[in-house]
Amino acid sequence: MVTPAPAVNRKARTGTVVSDKGDQTIIVAIARQAPHRIYHKVIRTTKRYAVHDPENQATTGDLVRIEECRPISKTKRWRLVEVIVERQVTDIAATSIDANLVTEVQRSAAHTADAGDAGGAQATGGGERAE
Repeated sequence: MVTPAPAVNRKARTGTVVSDKGDQTIIVAIARQAPHRIYHKVIRTTKRYAVHDPENQATTGDLVRIEECRPISKTKRWRLVEVIVERQVTDIAATSIDANLVTEVQRSAAHTADAGDAGGAQATGGGERAE
C-alpha cells in the first residue's frame, strides 16, 4: 500500500519587485505595518527577499507572489510563483519633449562654457609673465 506524500505548507507572500539585475534572481520588497507595542504608533517596515526567477519573467515594479522553497543559494530561499500585475510601461516618443526644455538646456550649456573660458584666463594671469 502506497501512502500519498504529505502536503507541504509553504509560506507565501505578495510583494513588489525592486530589482531584477541578477540573472535568475529578483529582489522583492514586502512592506508591513504594525503598531509599536509601547507607543502604539503605526510603524512601517520593509523586508527584502532574494527570489529565484528561473525564466527571468519578472521586471522592476511588478507585483508578484512568492513562496518558500529549499535553499537555492546562500541568500535565496524563495521562488517566484506568479506575476500578478505587470508594471505599466509608458511609451514616450523623443519628439514629445518640450522644445522650451531643449532650448533651456542648450542655453545653460553655452553659459557654462563661456564661464569656463573666462575663468581659465584669469587663473593663469592672462597668459603673460611679469618680469
